[in-house]
Amino acid sequence: MGIFDKFKSGFKKSASAFTSGLRDIVVKKEIDDKTLDRIEEYLIQSDVGVIAASEIKEIISDSKIDPKKDITEEISVILKEYIVSLMKPLENNSFFQKKEKINATLVSGVNGVGKTTTIGKISKILKANGNKVMLAASDTFRAAAIEQLENWANKVEVEITKSSQGADPASVAYKAIEDAIANNFTQVLIDTAGRLQNKKNLMEEYKKIANVTKKIDPEAPHDVILVLDATSGQNVINQVEEFNKIIPITGLIMTKLDGTAKGGILLAVAKKYKLPIIALGLGEKEDDLQIFEAEKFADAFTQIN
Repeated sequence: MGIFDKFKSGFKKSASAFTSGLRDIVVKKEIDDKTLDRIEEYLIQSDVGVIAASEIKEIISDSKIDPKKDITEEISVILKEYIVSLMKPLENNSFFQKKEKINATLVSGVNGVGKTTTIGKISKILKANGNKVMLAASDTFRAAAIEQLENWANKVEVEITKSSQGADPASVAYKAIEDAIANNFTQVLIDTAGRLQNKKNLMEEYKKIANVTKKIDPEAPHDVILVLDATSGQNVINQVEEFNKIIPITGLIMTKLDGTAKGGILLAVAKKYKLPIIALGLGEKEDDLQIFEAEKFADAFTQIN
């Protein structure tokens, strides 16, 4: 099974819930105003977001839908076209390409979104593309975080810079970049402690890590990736808002899309912030990371059962 097939299979829960919900709404051969309102409401309940739901409703209203065809399938086609037009400009495949000079990436997110696991998966793709990868264990707060990242480094055979639990996270990041430059590494991935976006002291520490990297390279961090958990629903909107205030986000990765029946949250985030979407996570295995492609996401989200 290829990675896209795994992705489509993993997303089945969300797609199945979505299309079956549409079938329950669209019971007539013609779509009247009442049905349009119910579709809009259902889209909002699916975490698509108010703005996107309103736009999709308007597009459906303006479309000539053949009553002889399967109405749900016709709506799914409209939705797929909407997703592609919205998300195609947000693809950023270049993130994974081979770099010619050091590229330091700060990886952030709240507790439990899967940052460390995601870093391991990213490392494997970067290495496969010819990059020399260094991990920085800057989550020195959580007891098992350093060990977990070290396990990933060993699994995908990349280097790691670490210190002891309780050490200054910024100093670990600094040393990792320093060592990477000295030894011709092209990618440094900095793991950070999970932090609630409303905890000021933790967010200040996060900012400090970014500021320290600039002492080595004024352009660092070159990328700031926010990892989001799809099962958190609308709460991810607030996470993007708050993290983006501290250090401008350059890309998003959404995990656990196989664990929710409301995968529409990615549409809501895309519509509101228009930030690059780097990849999507679908499990714990090292190959369960799909580089984001709008058409493949749209296919998976709108697949008809």
